[in-house]
Amino acid sequence: MEKEITFILPCLNEEKSLEYCIKEIKKYIQENQLDAEILVADNLSKDNSRRIAKNNEVRLTICNKKGYGNTLINGMNHANGKYCIMGDSDGSYDFSNLQDYIKGLREGYDLVVGNRFKGGIEKGAMSISHKIGVKGLSAFANFFFHAPVKDYHCGLKAYNTESMKKIHLIQGGMEYASEMIIKAKINNLRILEVPTVLRKDLRHKKSHIRTIRDGMRHVILICKLAINKNKYKIKEL
Repeated sequence: MEKEITFILPCLNEEKSLEYCIKEIKKYIQENQLDAEILVADNLSKDNSRRIAKNNEVRLTICNKKGYGNTLINGMNHANGKYCIMGDSDGSYDFSNLQDYIKGLREGYDLVVGNRFKGGIEKGAMSISHKIGVKGLSAFANFFFHAPVKDYHCGLKAYNTESMKKIHLIQGGMEYASEMIIKAKINNLRILEVPTVLRKDLRHKKSHIRTIRDGMRHVILICKLAINKNKYKIKEL
């Protein structure tokens, strides 16, 4: 059944925080009378995450290929929404303050990206090395592509589902975050950046991010897309 919005929650062993995120989104949907659904995109969790999703009566899709990008692509392919809003399942993003995202989508933007540096980062929510890496990689990408985005790796993004499917996103890892923005820019999709708050996550465990490994994957992808820009321009757009 078609909806206006699908909220996609990528999930890998998030039993400590998933229910919190689901309830926060449900409350936002109810308070704003949205025609929306919640879709938990699971990536072979070994804890109680899937059971939590079912107990909270939200949709569940399972991605058998490991990786952040693979999980979100699977979620997008199973979404019923004209628009999708994706955000991590660790409680770090504020799902009660999405007005700028939804306004941007309804105004015709194809991709709306959060900026944590403009919205505010709670103490302990992001390491110094991660802050330096995010700013450096974003600046490096914009040296080639000049997208109106300063925080490429914000996990809270919203997009027009049809537009995003057309640009053929394929990256299976964390570099999916860069691929979305760069391919959207190459194909002249409308991109908007809005402030968003980053909170300290609720998991009390090590992040899935591997700073050096994932950073190098971003660098390699950026260089690849910069060298072959025309190859990734979709003619039917």
